[in-house]
Amino acid sequence: MEEKQEIIKPAVFAVRTTIGQEKGAADMIVKRARSYNLPIKAVLAPPGIRGYIFVEAEGETAVEQARAGLKHAKGVVSGEVALTEIEHFLVPKPVVTGMEVGDVVELVAGPFRGEKARIIRIDQAKEEITVELFEAMVPIPVTVRGDHVKVIEKKEKKEEKG
Repeated sequence: MEEKQEIIKPAVFAVRTTIGQEKGAADMIVKRARSYNLPIKAVLAPPGIRGYIFVEAEGETAVEQARAGLKHAKGVVSGEVALTEIEHFLVPKPVVTGMEVGDVVELVAGPFRGEKARIIRIDQAKEEITVELFEAMVPIPVTVRGDHVKVIEKKEKKEEKG
């Protein structure tokens, strides 16, 4: 009288979307999966990929049911996506990556918003940078979060002496 249930291992499927509508399509799939109680485990809309979202589900049919009829979810790419292909999207990248001492940045948040500055120190662990404001009368170092700045000019490769 023991009923054996087959354990289905979830797989990751790619869904084509309208470019620029990845987050909206992902949100709609999540809502539909909850309301219809579909076996969808996770939905990922990584910022680095345009036109695709990734859905972890127990089968392609569940993904197709969640996607069917949604305006910006165009179709399910046939076959599973290997986890190794998308795992680099699952680990958050530090915001200070790509910034170097000497880069010119613009502050996009905080009390110095809109000011231009030069990076004088980067703290990778805390994801903070110390900048020197261009418009200040006295050069005072200001420490801000890495996501509060936007690089507008990379430092030149050869150091200028003068």
